[in-house]
Amino acid sequence: MALDSTSGYAAGAQDDTALPIFDVQKVQLRFDISAEFVAAQVANNVLILALSTGRILRFDLDNAEDIDDIDLPKRPAEIGVIRKLFLDPSASHLIMSTALGENYYLHTQSRQPKALSRLKGVQIECIAWNPSLPTASTREILVGAADGNIYETYIEPSTEFYRREEKYIKNVFNPQDGAITGLYTDVLSSRPDTRRMVVTTQHRLLHFAGRTSRQGHEGSGSIYSKLFEAETPSVHEIDRTQARVPSSLAISPDPPEAAPARTGDGEEPRAYAWLNADGVFNGKLHTSSELSTLGREILRESRMLPQTKLPPVQTSSGRNRAQQPPIGSMILTQFHILALVEGKLTAVNRLDESVVYSQQILEQNTPNLGLFSDHQKNTYWLFTSNEIFEVVVTEEARDVWRILLQQGQFEAAQKYAKTSEQKDAVASRTGDHLMSQGKFDEAATVLGRSTKSFEDVALTFIDNDQQDALRKYLITKLSNLKRSSAMQRTMVACWLIELYMAKLDQLDDTISTKADLGTNGTGNTGQSNERQLAQIRREFQDFCRKYKTDLDSKTVYEIISSHGREEELLHFANVSEDYNYVLSYWVQRERWDEAMAVLKKQTEPEMFYKYCTVLMAHTPVDLVEVLMRQPALEAKRLIPALLNYNKTIGTSVPLSQNQAVRYLQFCINHSHSTEPAVHNTLISLCASNPTKDESTLLTYLQTQSQAQEQNYDADFALRLCIAHQRVQSCVHIYTTMKQYASAVDLALKYDEVEVAATVADSRDIDTALRKRLWLKVAKKVIGREKGIKSAIEFLKRCELLRIEDLIPFFPDFVIIDDFKEEICAALEDYSRRIDELKTEMDESASTAEHIKSDIKALDQRYAIVEPGERCWKCRLPLLMRQFFVFPCQHAFHADCLGEMVMSMAGLGKGKRIRELQREIGRGVALGKRREGMVRELDGLVAGACVLCSEMAVKLVDEPFVTKDDDREAWAI
Repeated sequence: MALDSTSGYAAGAQDDTALPIFDVQKVQLRFDISAEFVAAQVANNVLILALSTGRILRFDLDNAEDIDDIDLPKRPAEIGVIRKLFLDPSASHLIMSTALGENYYLHTQSRQPKALSRLKGVQIECIAWNPSLPTASTREILVGAADGNIYETYIEPSTEFYRREEKYIKNVFNPQDGAITGLYTDVLSSRPDTRRMVVTTQHRLLHFAGRTSRQGHEGSGSIYSKLFEAETPSVHEIDRTQARVPSSLAISPDPPEAAPARTGDGEEPRAYAWLNADGVFNGKLHTSSELSTLGREILRESRMLPQTKLPPVQTSSGRNRAQQPPIGSMILTQFHILALVEGKLTAVNRLDESVVYSQQILEQNTPNLGLFSDHQKNTYWLFTSNEIFEVVVTEEARDVWRILLQQGQFEAAQKYAKTSEQKDAVASRTGDHLMSQGKFDEAATVLGRSTKSFEDVALTFIDNDQQDALRKYLITKLSNLKRSSAMQRTMVACWLIELYMAKLDQLDDTISTKADLGTNGTGNTGQSNERQLAQIRREFQDFCRKYKTDLDSKTVYEIISSHGREEELLHFANVSEDYNYVLSYWVQRERWDEAMAVLKKQTEPEMFYKYCTVLMAHTPVDLVEVLMRQPALEAKRLIPALLNYNKTIGTSVPLSQNQAVRYLQFCINHSHSTEPAVHNTLISLCASNPTKDESTLLTYLQTQSQAQEQNYDADFALRLCIAHQRVQSCVHIYTTMKQYASAVDLALKYDEVEVAATVADSRDIDTALRKRLWLKVAKKVIGREKGIKSAIEFLKRCELLRIEDLIPFFPDFVIIDDFKEEICAALEDYSRRIDELKTEMDESASTAEHIKSDIKALDQRYAIVEPGERCWKCRLPLLMRQFFVFPCQHAFHADCLGEMVMSMAGLGKGKRIRELQREIGRGVALGKRREGMVRELDGLVAGACVLCSEMAVKLVDEPFVTKDDDREAWAI
């Protein structure tokens, strides 16, 4: 089956909004079917056609090549021609009913229809499928018959030959009004046992709502019997005297994905339509928790569409018929009723009963099978005995919003408005309607989404003294303004700030005066006002957080300040991250704890630089704790604040509790600051403190010395320490400057003898200077000590001092007995030293005599040369020409030795050897001059053995085998 479609019934445009809603297209078949269609059904994109020959054709509309050709077990002559097909919405179950009352069942996964023996003889007119849409079995379904009975059955496919398909069958109801023309059931709530039943006959529509029985679970028995027996239906009945016309029940299909759902609480319900002699009775199948009145409500809200509303059917001559033929077939789309009258297809909008489409599709008196709909796929079909037409729907809901709006169904209209223009029109009309009813709060939210004049809406709220509604309107308006409209957003946001402040002031006044009058004119208790105040305050805070980028800070501060709202002012400043303002606010009010709470959350260095001075003066401990957690701070920029603190408070507290000193020590010891200003400031604070204990300053100076660094200005530190008489620190600074004499002098000036002695014992001082320093100490000690013995005991610490060095420092009339022992010890030491010197002199004289004897023996030294001994260089016999023999027994020819020496000697020495050889060889020099030149040459050449002396060291990098040697001789 192909979906190649042609349409000659409605011209369309490319734009969907310009296309007609309905169009009819003829579907072309790719193969010839000789027999006529006698019945048809479509569901879930599966099309079922029954042929007059008894064959069943099953098409998959998604795949045109997927076609099943199925035969009934018996020929039409035996069981009759198929008169009706019933296909469940999932296309899983197919029931076929023949003209002779034979009924067959076919599952989607089977190709062999099975006879329904228990339904034999029943002319099936309609079926209500199970709402859960099962696929393995039908579960409990209701069958409407031509005999007026409603049967309940449960069909489950089976492969066993003798097993019946129906588990049971039971007659559950008979309305006593002829054939059952329509059945529908659905679930009313989350409980599956609460069902609704709609039953139609030729003259009546019955609505049942109630609970079913649970005992029929899994096909063990009927579940609908209880509902029909216990519930009294709501009935709509028409005049029975009218002629019999086709009667049927139609239910609207499942909503498309883009449309609001039709199931569940508060959502759009399904629609139904009953075709009868009066026309089409239609309405909505609402759901309600009150089952007893549900049917009456539905029937009361339903209305009849008389056939006279449809366009008249014309004769072949073009004139309208005097007697209009009845509607032959009818189905429902999402919002329209499709009616087929004598081949003419008419679409009526069921919301306002307007005709949106009317076209003659078939020639008059052409037999057809009627209209069919696919509830799950939202497709609609028209079948004749040999043709198939598809009713194509385009943007069916595009005008629904306008109809609902005209009917005053504003909420529903908003759901179906798609474009911004549509939504705006709905919002404007809705808002006007709500304001006309005095529902200003609801109107504010709706009008805020519309483009209605801002001034008109705002003035309307102001004229009616609806400040709360105005506030809601402005919030909604602000949320819908574009980001590019920065000026408008700022103006609206600032206006809202003013409204919030006015509302908060009003509530505060009401609570403070214990008034019992609310803003809407009704009585409120004090607790209600307090709850409302808390709510408005939360709304304001949320508003500030959400729209902080749209608010002008300066304007907002002025507005809130003019109302004196301190809490709101601080909240806005915090939300907008204007912590500078918050800190300034708390500082001006001398609320130091609050100021520190804000500062603890900051990381911007400028905030600390700005407020450090004032906070250091009032909360120094907490501030220093915070400062030590800020590694990005430049300590030198905080020095003015630290000095100001030290000037006002620091001098009155111990140095260990001085917070400025504490912070500077942290910067130096933990942050390892090398900034000279930081170090100099610490020295200044420690030196100027009134305490006499200079351990803190001295410890710092010693730490700097141990680290072998000096980040402070030594001259500045020295002047400061001298000015404040920090003697030990001064001495230490002098020592680091290697001015040991000044250090000792200063220490002795302030009677710090131990300090002076420590400086004099420094390792870096040479012996002469050390002795001079100790003599200064000795002079001070002897002059200060009353007892000579104690002074001498102290001076024994220096081994360089002798008693003769100390005697000039003693008083003129000192008694020698006081240091007689020291003098004796010194004389004994001198005697011992003299003896040691005598011994050393004797040893030196003996050594000199030995040296003289060795020198005399050199003249008689000789070496024995064997007859066959060879030169160590040329390897020729040594006695062939002049040679040299060394004490190490190495011997060389004179010329060979000269060559070796010149090759190893420097340029100067080699040049001199060549000159001497040349002068001696020419014989120019004679007498003593020649002898001198020979001695000089011998000294240069034979001064040391070239193989044993220092010259041999230069041969370390020479290879054993040279290029002139025979390498094979060295081969292994």
